[in-house]
Amino acid sequence: MRTDSRLSRMLHVLLHMARADLPMTSEQIAGMLGTNAAVVRRTMAGLRKAGYVQSDKGHHGGWRLARGLDRITLLDVHHAVGGPRIFAIGADRDNPDCAVERVVNAALADALQQAEALLVQKLGSVSLADLAGQFDALCRADAGARKHR
Repeated sequence: MRTDSRLSRMLHVLLHMARADLPMTSEQIAGMLGTNAAVVRRTMAGLRKAGYVQSDKGHHGGWRLARGLDRITLLDVHHAVGGPRIFAIGADRDNPDCAVERVVNAALADALQQAEALLVQKLGSVSLADLAGQFDALCRADAGARKHR
């Protein structure tokens, strides 16, 4: 089964946008992601509707951040891009006749509910500013390692 990478791809884009001096066009973003500009515009529309990005038309137009990285969480982006359910696994049938299947479904539902609550809490606690800080630290460490070779 193919994984849904919209969240990671849009986080990637948003962090690049934060470093860009000028707005990024749909074509530039599409080139970075290896997709086409129409897919970028469709995906970015959810981020624009949520107020995380803005788009400007015209000669120097493109996409840019509409708020600070500290005010956008990973969960915000997940919701804005219309991410799928957190987990794609679940019960085969909601109301089975078999008692064994009912017990199995109940156990799975409970485990998935707990796991989803934990993941949602974690995604909501990490901001794009946190990721940008980690990126900066990694770049400094890589530069230091190259300097000492």
